[in-house]
Amino acid sequence: MRLPVLLVVLALLFGLPWWTLVLAPGVLVLPGTIVFMAALLLFPLMMYLGHSRRALDRAARIGDTMLGVIWVFFAWSALGQLLHVFFDSSTVALVVLVISVVLVLWGTFEAMRVPRIKRVDVIIPRLGAGLDGVKVALISDTHLGPLNRARWMAKVVAVVNDLDPDIAIHAGDIADGSVARRTPQAAPLADVRARLAKVYATGNHEYFGEAQAWLDHMETLGWEPLHNRHLVVERDGAKLVLAGVDDRTAAASRLPGHGADLPRALSGADESLPVLLVAHQPKQITDAVSAGVDLQVSGHTHGGQIWPFHYLVRIDQPSVHGLTKHGDRTQLYTTRGTGFWGPPLRVFAPSEITLLTLKGS
Repeated sequence: MRLPVLLVVLALLFGLPWWTLVLAPGVLVLPGTIVFMAALLLFPLMMYLGHSRRALDRAARIGDTMLGVIWVFFAWSALGQLLHVFFDSSTVALVVLVISVVLVLWGTFEAMRVPRIKRVDVIIPRLGAGLDGVKVALISDTHLGPLNRARWMAKVVAVVNDLDPDIAIHAGDIADGSVARRTPQAAPLADVRARLAKVYATGNHEYFGEAQAWLDHMETLGWEPLHNRHLVVERDGAKLVLAGVDDRTAAASRLPGHGADLPRALSGADESLPVLLVAHQPKQITDAVSAGVDLQVSGHTHGGQIWPFHYLVRIDQPSVHGLTKHGDRTQLYTTRGTGFWGPPLRVFAPSEITLLTLKGS
C-alpha cells in the first residue's frame, strides 16, 4: 500500500503545478515538462539517499529543498484554480509563479534568520512570591542537520544569554543525525547561561537515532537531561518543580529505559509545589492535566512551518502555537520552534526564541 500512496502523492505534488504553470497556459510545454519530469525523478532519489541509512547530507539538502519548493508551488497552484473563474490560464500561471517564487525566497530568509523573540507572561497561581517574575528562555526544534548551522546556533545562544534567563529549556528535536556528526553544530549550547537551571528533554527526532547519546551529550554541555525525572529550583524561599518526560514516541523505539513516564518524572516531588513540565509534543498535555501540572512547554509543531501545513498539524495536535488552557489548572505553551525540519523554508510560521515570564498573579 505504501508505494501506491507514494506514487499518488508525488503525482499530485508535481502534477498540479505542472498543469497550472505549463500545460494549461500552453507556454514552453516541452521544456517545462522536461523540467518537471526531471524534478519528479530526482526528488525521491535525493530523499532516499539523504534520509536512508546512507544519510548523505548533500542529497538531504537537495531533497529537502525540493520538498519545500514543490509544496509551495502545489499549495498556490491549488489556490490558483479559483482564479480560473475570472482570468485565463496564462494569467493564473503568472500569478501562481510570482507568488510562489516570492514565498520561496521569503521563506528561505525566514528559516535562516536568527529567530525573533516572543515574550509571554504566564500566570501560575501556585507560584511562590520568591519566584514571581522568574524568566524562562525556551528553545526547541533546532534540528541541527545537513546544513551546517554552527554559526546560526552561536547567534541563537547569544540572544538567549542577552535575555538573562533564570531557567533555560530545550524542548527537544535538537538534531537530525548522530552526536558524532552534529557535535560541532551543537557545541555553542555549552555557552548558554541561566541562573537556576538549564534543562533538556528529548523530542521524537532523537528517537530516529541516538536518543540516549544526545541525553548524555547535552549533559556534557552543562544541560540537565530531564529523562523522566525532575529537579527543584529555588529562589528567595520559593520552589518550582522542573520536570521532563521522553517524547511520546520513545516507547516505540524500544530503547531500553525510554518511554514517556510522567508518574516516574514526578515521583518524590512535593505535591504542593507548582510544576513546569517539558514535554516535546503538545498532545502530551493529556497526562499533564491528569497529574495537575501547572505549565507544560512543548515544541514539535513548528507552527506548521510552511503554510497551509498547519491545518494538518492541528488535526494531530491540540495546539499549533501559543498559550492555551487545559483543565482547571494546566496551561500549555507551544513554541513554533527555533529552527526548521527538512525544507529550509518557513512561510507564515516564523521561528521564535520564547521568553516566558512566570507570575504568581
